[in-house]
Amino acid sequence: MRMYEIIQKKRYGQALTKDEIRWLIEGFVNGEVPDYQMSALAMAICFRGMDAEETAELTMAMAESGHQLDWSDIPGVKVDKHSTGGVGDTTTLVLGPLVAAAGVPIAKMSGRGLGHTGGTIDKLESIPGFRTDISMEAFRRQVREIQIAIAGQTADLAPADKRLYALRDVTATVDSIPLIASSIMSKKLASGADAIVLDVKVGDGAFMKHPDDARQLAEAMVSIAKRAGRRAVAVLTRMDEPLGFAVGNALEVREAILTLRNQGPADLTELCLTLGAEMVVQGGKARTVDEARDLLRRLLENGEAIQKFKDFVAAQGGDARVADDLSLLPKASVIKSFLAPADGVVEVLRAQAIGLVAMRLGAGRAKQSDVIDPAVGLVLRRKLGQTVVQGEPLIEVHANSEEAADAAIEQLRACVEIGGRDPFDAPLVLDVVRDASPARTVNVTEQALANLMEAAREARACAYVPYSRFAVGAALQLEDGRIITGANIENASYGLTNCAERTAVFRALMENGGKPLKVRAIAVIADSDGPVAPCGACRQVLAEFCAPETPVWLGDLAGGVKPTTVEGLLPYAFGPGQMHADSASDAASPADA
Repeated sequence: MRMYEIIQKKRYGQALTKDEIRWLIEGFVNGEVPDYQMSALAMAICFRGMDAEETAELTMAMAESGHQLDWSDIPGVKVDKHSTGGVGDTTTLVLGPLVAAAGVPIAKMSGRGLGHTGGTIDKLESIPGFRTDISMEAFRRQVREIQIAIAGQTADLAPADKRLYALRDVTATVDSIPLIASSIMSKKLASGADAIVLDVKVGDGAFMKHPDDARQLAEAMVSIAKRAGRRAVAVLTRMDEPLGFAVGNALEVREAILTLRNQGPADLTELCLTLGAEMVVQGGKARTVDEARDLLRRLLENGEAIQKFKDFVAAQGGDARVADDLSLLPKASVIKSFLAPADGVVEVLRAQAIGLVAMRLGAGRAKQSDVIDPAVGLVLRRKLGQTVVQGEPLIEVHANSEEAADAAIEQLRACVEIGGRDPFDAPLVLDVVRDASPARTVNVTEQALANLMEAAREARACAYVPYSRFAVGAALQLEDGRIITGANIENASYGLTNCAERTAVFRALMENGGKPLKVRAIAVIADSDGPVAPCGACRQVLAEFCAPETPVWLGDLAGGVKPTTVEGLLPYAFGPGQMHADSASDAASPADA
């Protein structure tokens, strides 16, 4: 084989064979394939892509390019968790002890951070005495004895990925979903887990800015795992604001401890329950996600989760007293607050920019050689959608000099926007991918469905229906997590009546500045004895602004729900069976259905 021919083949958009991929990875690792040729291939992949089989073969070749861990001597299903990265992402520190307390072995290899804050290893090293450089023998013994160990990733895990990523970073070839998926999954496969739960972040503070790209990445990684004989689930989660309140190493450890005490922020707790439930199901300790969530919540409430954290910290040489005495964690010498510049509702908390402010304080690394200050960082006092009063603390700055604190406060002014809209809640979990089949189906969690149906129910109370008395509420979930509602508004001239679905769509268009909508899901609740379908006009409007696979839930006041999709609605005609039988006006049609 010749690398020239492989590059040329991919440049023309042809699929590489298993043998070609194995040959080029082996040659790249042993130095026979030079960096400039591998860079050329990476660029060809960026332009031409790779199919599912190619991506899986590339992943497995990179996973097998170095040492592969084998945990088969440890009883139970070993489950790993990976996040694609975000600001304030403290989930591993909570999930490890929490899921281990449920009886699922956690044998996790983690890395250091490069960017706004440290990685899991950096955060754990904020705990006095905590060691992450334990021997493999001690690591295995610890997992057997207390179900959890977290150590630094060894250099010989997937060395081909390490070399390839270094080239991609300097050749503008990072932004390729097959290369991203194979990079992540090669390390996960080499780490030896039986099952993997993937937290794919979406939004301003994430690598994947758009939900469609994030879902494509999630599907690619789940597909790779399946082809490699591993179980995998991917959860798409919103990252338009920092997760939790804390951004910084010791500050995030403190928040993780509070969460394990069942006193943590609502969003961090919810995400850990969501990801943890998937891990527990994958680990065979619960049959359903709901059963697993109930188990994890009990472990938070009865103290078993925080006790497992203490056992974990003590086993790796750390001072387990931090779980009871947070003052033992490193503390900054200067604490100042960025004050709210106006009354209103927090409409924007730019996650990435906030993370960079924390990095400049010393919480992260701009380059690999930078030294992290574990004490510094930021603590949010308000989250997106919450009200704020001018002059009250909005973000707390933890610094080790007055100058650094003042500089951070000045930088934070560009990170926050306060407006006059009503308070709002943005859903945290956007999607779950369990099967990366070619069909473009949309999965929405039970909690997201419940939130959407409740929003539609509340919107129904705002309906203006003096003629038909047939009240309808609709709710749309947009790609950024916002929920926009609408109700039907009647007019004596029936043709001028506006249905709930159209009210919601038109309102969403206005709030989106007239830009095209990307609707994730739709819920409609009607004043009827059973779920009814939208009228023909509404179906046409929904088809105009929603993808065919967009899920639609049609509900009634008794709690009945009929699931369908926008495409599923289109074949059905609008008929008299959907009209509200009302003796007050036989001539009046329902304002919506």
